[in-house]
Amino acid sequence: MKRVLWFDSVGGASGDMILACLVDLGVRPADLNEALSSLGDVQLSLEARQHAEHGMHGTRVTVHTHESHPHDHAPHRHLSDIRQLIQKSAVPGTVKKQSIAVFERLAQAEATVHGKTPEDIHFHEVGALDAILDVVGACQALHLLHIDQVGFSPLPQGHGTIECAHGTLPNPAPGTVELLKGFPVCHADEPFELVTPTGAALLTTWKTLNAWPDGWVIKAVGHGFGCRTLNHRPNLLRATLLEAQPPKVEDPEICLVLETNIDDTTPELVGALVQKLLNNGAYDAFTTAIQMKKQRPGTLLTVLCAPDLKPVMLDLIFTESTTFGIREHLTRRTMLEREILDVETAYGLIRAKIGRWHGTPVTASPEYEDCMKAATLHNVPVRVVYECAQTESRKQLE
Repeated sequence: MKRVLWFDSVGGASGDMILACLVDLGVRPADLNEALSSLGDVQLSLEARQHAEHGMHGTRVTVHTHESHPHDHAPHRHLSDIRQLIQKSAVPGTVKKQSIAVFERLAQAEATVHGKTPEDIHFHEVGALDAILDVVGACQALHLLHIDQVGFSPLPQGHGTIECAHGTLPNPAPGTVELLKGFPVCHADEPFELVTPTGAALLTTWKTLNAWPDGWVIKAVGHGFGCRTLNHRPNLLRATLLEAQPPKVEDPEICLVLETNIDDTTPELVGALVQKLLNNGAYDAFTTAIQMKKQRPGTLLTVLCAPDLKPVMLDLIFTESTTFGIREHLTRRTMLEREILDVETAYGLIRAKIGRWHGTPVTASPEYEDCMKAATLHNVPVRVVYECAQTESRKQLE
């Protein structure tokens, strides 16, 4: 089942607010603590507690960390340091890749602002361990929720100035503005930094949807609160979890057709894939020889299945072949009424499939596997058993 996470920001977006949303959606802090404890030699405690503000209820998250470093201040890490820290952790590979992508986006934005290269950038606030844990924790939580796509509505922008490691800067911070280029924003009458660089980097790295998906069903809503007290609104971020509903199939004659062109997989592997598809519930799976671009010979794989088996079929095709995409459409099929009968032959009982049209038998077909077993048992050609069974089964049509 496909899952989408849609963010609506009332009072900003930061790493801890995003993390709080995902915890409010059901991610257990204990699971995050277990995964994140591998991020360096550090004492870590993620605290999640309920919070109410402006009549809204949700979760507020605080990450407690302790690491040893000189002069009792957070080290200014480079991008390479953060990459190494994440790569050495025990979080899943997809979480590592996504977390690093967030920091690479942050580094690129800061490099553009300061006229440097991403590798030369010293991370200040976002290089502190709690910010690293916000990013990796949010990516881990997204992974635990099995989210396929992410989108967000326009993000609110405050006004005035902010104080940071570089001194007094315009609000929003230059790095945040760079990160939000090309993304929708809106004005908020608040003299505070509402969207932080970490929040902007997470949402813009994750984003794959430009609009709320029509026809999807809301499954859960999470509210994440920040720690700032705003003048006119709660410091709140909302995350809505949506799931795609399978097409309503009340008619058993409706089936899903999946097709893909394959030109760089050996025939043996395609044959094994066809068998796996059939073993996992496909109505039918077959191949057709085709000519592809530049007259390359290829194979068209076609699968017919019940619509609710789509995830199983897609998993098999993508993992067992080299295809990069699968076409799909719903279709109708008209089927004969079917009945399996045991037919007495000279080689024993053979099952036969009898097809009826408006109650009248019109076709009969012996089960091939039964014919194979009988032929082996009696040491005769399969064709002899099959033709004998076919003759006897056709008597059912009389």
